[in-house]
Amino acid sequence: MTRATLPAGARLHRPSEFAAALKGRRLARGAFFIVSAVPSAPADGEPACARLGMVIAKRFAPRAVTRNALKRVIREAFRIRRQALPAHDYVVRLQGRVPPATLTELKRTARAEVDAHFERILR
Repeated sequence: MTRATLPAGARLHRPSEFAAALKGRRLARGAFFIVSAVPSAPADGEPACARLGMVIAKRFAPRAVTRNALKRVIREAFRIRRQALPAHDYVVRLQGRVPPATLTELKRTARAEVDAHFERILR
């Protein structure tokens, strides 16, 4: 059985890629996240595809467990919709302090918001 993963080619790696995407158009804003994007350029002869970058600041989510949980939720939501999304470089940025809640509640709320953002982008 093959494992559903997000390949390295579907992620942003360099600070310049993050900076360009953050300067791009803001596509969605919610209680937790802001999604910015810029059209991606084909790399090394491969066709352009949707790529993801995340900025989850320690000042907004001080606990590593919280930051990692948010990243997993964002990555999974993106992985499911990656083929349908336009070929852009997307950056999902945490915009404010994470409210006190259980990890399960936080994951559920964050997933609902990220799903709504990506669905909005698809329309």
